Amino acid sequence: MKNIAALALISTIVLVSCNKKETAKITKVDPKTGKTITVEVPADSVAKVAENPAIKDSAGIYTQNFKLEKGKTYPLTTYQRDTKTMTDPQGKTMNGTSESTDEMSFTVNDIKGNVYDITLNLIAKRNSQTSQGKTIVVDTKQSIPKENDLKMIWNINKALTGNKLNMKMDTKGNVISITGFDAVYNKVLSSIGTILKDKNEKESVLASLKESFNEKVLKDQFNKNLTIIPKKGVKIGEKWTNTENADAGGKIKVTSNYILKSVGNGVAEIGVTGGIPKKTDKQKQGEITHSLSSELAQNGTIKFDQNTGWITNQNIKVVTTQIETISDGKQSQSMKSVSNSSVMVNPSAK
Repeated sequence: MKNIAALALISTIVLVSCNKKETAKITKVDPKTGKTITVEVPADSVAKVAENPAIKDSAGIYTQNFKLEKGKTYPLTTYQRDTKTMTDPQGKTMNGTSESTDEMSFTVNDIKGNVYDITLNLIAKRNSQTSQGKTIVVDTKQSIPKENDLKMIWNINKALTGNKLNMKMDTKGNVISITGFDAVYNKVLSSIGTILKDKNEKESVLASLKESFNEKVLKDQFNKNLTIIPKKGVKIGEKWTNTENADAGGKIKVTSNYILKSVGNGVAEIGVTGGIPKKTDKQKQGEITHSLSSELAQNGTIKFDQNTGWITNQNIKVVTTQIETISDGKQSQSMKSVSNSSVMVNPSAK
């Protein structure tokens, strides 16, 4: 294979025979020690890399493209779990957990030039909340909840799923267009009509949906999640940074630091760190000072299939800490909130 020499920068694979069983010796860098180690694994565990993979190197610079097959379907399930702990001034704690799952997939209908014609399948949605020993679930794969306040959420989610959108994406991962939203909006409007009778209320719900579920929002999401490696390409061990607004006004920025950890055995692995540095805002009114400090830290990995360029797994841990303090100069009281989140894509296990 032509790119074996380049791949040897990351790992060297030598097939040997042992008790008539083929094995492979892999030389790689141990992420814990930074030292080069050699391990022996079954040969069939070493993924075959195509002659011309989607994530490939040129003179040690790796770039990411997409080589998807016509007629094949590629999964994209997102899962997030948040566990929040609040501690009051007396030291009493309260815990709550929320989970959300959005299941979708992408079917390649056709390839014309360097543009894919894709059907985006909206498959299922699930939300759950647990607090003080009680759990409530809204799941489109289950029947409608009995609680009246949950019926509306279930109806909207149910109307959203089972739909198909059409997407055009080029081989570099740029999402060109996503269409088919009007049919989804009409389906949602029809579904909430069984619960809401007031015209203004229905229009308000639909307007809220259109703000969060539209072509721009999905294009931004997919452009950000499907392609991580910069267009110019990066070397193994090279770092790059992306900064986004964390609030509507753009005053708070969240920074994501990436590093290309390895490419080999059919997988490209990227490390993620960063977050929002600790920031404290203070306001004083008379003798009373009110302060609010907050920070966010993230750490995890993203993995892509080297042959297709498609994301195979993401697992990022996010810790958000917020402390609110009120002081009169002599004594103070604080309320602390800590949120531990897991943000996953195509999770093999939760």
